[in-house]
Amino acid sequence: MTDGTADGIADGTGDETVTRLFLGRVRTGSPDHADSTALAVRGGRVIALGDEARALAEVAEEVVELGDGLLMSAFGDGHAHPLFGGLESFGPQIKDLTSVDAIVAEVARWAHAHPDAEWIVGASYDPALAPDGEFDARWLDAAVPDRPVVLRAYDYHTVWCNTEALHRAGVRDTTPEPRLGWIVRRPDGSPLGTLREWHACDLVLDQVPARDEAELVEAVRRASLAYARAGITWVQDAWIEPEMAHAYLAAARHDALSVRVDLAQRADPDRWRDQRKQFDATRARVTAEGGPLLSARTVKYFSDGVIEGGTAALLAPYLDAPHSCGMPVWEPRALAEAVCAFDADGFETHIHAIGDAGVRAALDAVEAAVLANPARDRRPVITHVQLVDPADLPRFAALGVIANFEPLWAQPDPLQTDLSMPRIGAERSDRQYPMGELARDGVRISFGSDWPVSSYEPLEGIQVAVTRRTFDGAPEGGWIPRQRLTVEQALAAATSGVAHQAGADDRLALVPGAPADLVMLSADPRTVDPMAIRHVRVLGTWLRGEATYRAGEE
Repeated sequence: MTDGTADGIADGTGDETVTRLFLGRVRTGSPDHADSTALAVRGGRVIALGDEARALAEVAEEVVELGDGLLMSAFGDGHAHPLFGGLESFGPQIKDLTSVDAIVAEVARWAHAHPDAEWIVGASYDPALAPDGEFDARWLDAAVPDRPVVLRAYDYHTVWCNTEALHRAGVRDTTPEPRLGWIVRRPDGSPLGTLREWHACDLVLDQVPARDEAELVEAVRRASLAYARAGITWVQDAWIEPEMAHAYLAAARHDALSVRVDLAQRADPDRWRDQRKQFDATRARVTAEGGPLLSARTVKYFSDGVIEGGTAALLAPYLDAPHSCGMPVWEPRALAEAVCAFDADGFETHIHAIGDAGVRAALDAVEAAVLANPARDRRPVITHVQLVDPADLPRFAALGVIANFEPLWAQPDPLQTDLSMPRIGAERSDRQYPMGELARDGVRISFGSDWPVSSYEPLEGIQVAVTRRTFDGAPEGGWIPRQRLTVEQALAAATSGVAHQAGADDRLALVPGAPADLVMLSADPRTVDPMAIRHVRVLGTWLRGEATYRAGEE
């Protein structure tokens, strides 16, 4: 069968040495090319498929037998925080602990092992481990009474501090509530130890000493290697502050990157006008100095917070707080004004929106930019898309908005059953993460992880997107089953959907001429039991034809 070749091969012209030949099942991801039986790579690009590729076996430097596995386009991560993920490995290891006592014990262990650390900083604890997600400073005081401790919840919208950290930050009974944030208090008005959202969290986080460049570069290196092991070659870092861009540039200089990264600079509602020149300068510097793996083409906005913390912006009040519709980070008109301005500056739009009011404000902002600015190939992203009013669903397709989902969240885990569902009730709970509905409407869907909020392993999220079940199998028929995706749809969201978001149209499919960003899997996710997709192993990852990970070679 003949299913594709690249110029300069079939006619014998040019350098005919093939860097690598893969033999076995190849998912091209192209509507014009079915699954192939072979793929050949030269110069970092796919040069042939099928019989034409097999004919090049004698000039291949390496032949890779796929066996029962699958070769496909490498995964992308359309929304993550790699630098934060890398930094988590430096502090107390609390992410997978299942009780408050276990977290406190780990903090005590780490503090004892690091007596010279001025601050103990860690992430990311499970907010469902305490009633209403409210954690007491005194629990940490029992482990470390004399040094400040600050731990981030795994949603990164909440922190848990000990009393010394609160004192260092000047958080007292009389401290007024910040404009964007809540200081959770005891009945007597004293700070409990839990702070929610931007301005409240920053009261403490702003006191933490800055990390040095070497540590930041090492965090990027660790994150890059983790992504390579997961089969990922492109990541949207969805929250960049100026010092973080410097860290990425340093990582590029030190060859610490093994993944493509686009940096999304965070727009602040209080100072976005002053940020325009700074963002443009950072983009220019990254373009000039970042090499082929770094870009800074995006601006990130937080429309609201999170449902489990009661800070996502809702159209109707929370059931457990009938006085509150959450906490919009931006006033909707201001968000639209900022999106229009940065869109006019040529930046892509990436908006965190969780609640139905937050999603509506994000859609309104994108619509304002489309109407105000000249037509261009803009690719706006609304990320998370947890709760959408039915009236707003058709607007995604009409506006060309990419819906970026973190599919691992679309399951009834304790964060849902203990915190989110009780706060929004049955009717709204039944509308969460409408990926199936948007896919049927023809909306472009991309997948992300929000790592370190949740696992960066794409196959775990793909399994949940397909089954809408927990890893334990609940519920049997799937949670909100009408929102399930097929395996093919989920694979597309994690590959070509992210490539479209990245503006990388040459990476939409594995066809001749495409960059050889590849992942080799131990089995075909389309043929295994859907509840076993996460057990498929990544055997190799190639970026521009060069291996960034091979199983057994670490």
